[in-house]
Amino acid sequence: MLHLGELRKAPSGGPQRWLAGAKARDWPARFAALAAAARDPRLKAFYAAGAVAGEVPIREVPMLAIDVETTGLDPARDEIVSIGLVPMSTSCIRSSASRYWVVRPRVELNPESVTIHAITHARIASAPDLGDILDELLPALAGQVIVVHCREIERTFIDLALKARIGEGIEFPVIDTMELEARLHRRPPPGLLARLFRRRPAPVSIRLADSRERYRLPRYRAHHALTDALATAELLQAQLSHRFTPDTPLRELWR
Repeated sequence: MLHLGELRKAPSGGPQRWLAGAKARDWPARFAALAAAARDPRLKAFYAAGAVAGEVPIREVPMLAIDVETTGLDPARDEIVSIGLVPMSTSCIRSSASRYWVVRPRVELNPESVTIHAITHARIASAPDLGDILDELLPALAGQVIVVHCREIERTFIDLALKARIGEGIEFPVIDTMELEARLHRRPPPGLLARLFRRRPAPVSIRLADSRERYRLPRYRAHHALTDALATAELLQAQLSHRFTPDTPLRELWR
């Protein structure tokens, strides 16, 4: 269970070089530069579609909730086994336009992860490699602001998957519902009396299911990429409704 203070840093080799400045970055300008530099035509087209400017109010932003299931949690050794995409806005979730793929990883399945996501050797035997779905995946991502629950997973795994297949990584900003929830539940350092009596506030779980429960959203089956993408989309809508306004600029939300 994830608690505040336990979020992993993305492993070395992940896209940390650009994560730190994501909030302040001029993403439209960055995408224009990346479009000029990209070699793979599919990646070039993704960047050429442009990025939404940070001053745009969230009510006008096209968004795409994403979840991936993996063979494990180490991007240096593990790979994606399924991807779920759900288009959304502040007022609408377009479930009918959702996409879902099971993909064949280039590493062995981890028995422990199989018990979590239930994607077995039989299911991946005839599944495509992630590289084989890039003609569908990258156009689906193009022009959208990506929504995830824990950006270190989705952004790092997708970046490294592309590096392994086309020799180029991918950069994009995200709205991270876990980070938004963490902002709400950050606590100031304990006062003197609390320190003297060693009283510490109980940790608050910011896992997807626990975060949803605080907004009285229903429980779904966990660890299915499409269901978790839908759950993330619903969580963001609830967070925006409770804590922000339709005119909140995108730059206040993304990372």
